[in-house]
Amino acid sequence: MSKLKTKEEACAKFQDGQVIMFGGFLAVGTPESLVDGLVEKGVKNLTIIGNDTSYTDRGIGRLIASRQIKKAIVSHIGTNKETGRQMTAGELDVELVPQGTLAERIRAAGAGLGGFLTPTGVGTIVEEGKQKLTVNGREYLLELPLHADIAILKAWKADKSGNLVYRRATRNFNPLMALAADFVIAEAEEIVEVGELDPDDVMTPGTLVDMIVKA
Repeated sequence: MSKLKTKEEACAKFQDGQVIMFGGFLAVGTPESLVDGLVEKGVKNLTIIGNDTSYTDRGIGRLIASRQIKKAIVSHIGTNKETGRQMTAGELDVELVPQGTLAERIRAAGAGLGGFLTPTGVGTIVEEGKQKLTVNGREYLLELPLHADIAILKAWKADKSGNLVYRRATRNFNPLMALAADFVIAEAEEIVEVGELDPDDVMTPGTLVDMIVKA
């Protein structure tokens, strides 16, 4: 059965207060049409999970500028001055997570793990409020999984069953997030019939994708 839907049908899934994961690195590999839909719908009090908050006028940064985000769980915010301003003013809760730890927390959710141990952040502000364990004489932080209600992904190509192919660096966090959310919506630049994609090229299998929209 085709998973191809209109942007309006996909955006009907967005509700106030949701946790939304988004693919992308400085908006490269971010599903811009779906972000447009979030802005247009005006959903608010969202928690977002992704690498960064992009720029004020691109990608997920548009949701920051329109004040639809209550919390951002990201690895950095340095390219978006509005994120920093809102955080400093106490208008936005920002949880900064080392980039590798962020990726692994998302992967842990997709793998059904209860968490993982990492030495990254030991002895820094990162360890505040976290459980520490000593293994073979070395200290580690227990990092917990990150799970979302919805993941929004960006693919280069998709077929109507939801099999996805990413192009070069646009892959970034997208495949990890496909495993870590209750509902997955993929935006694709090109959509083909089932059977037209070489199985060896598929990077995210269609079993993980619930809806596809045309970019």
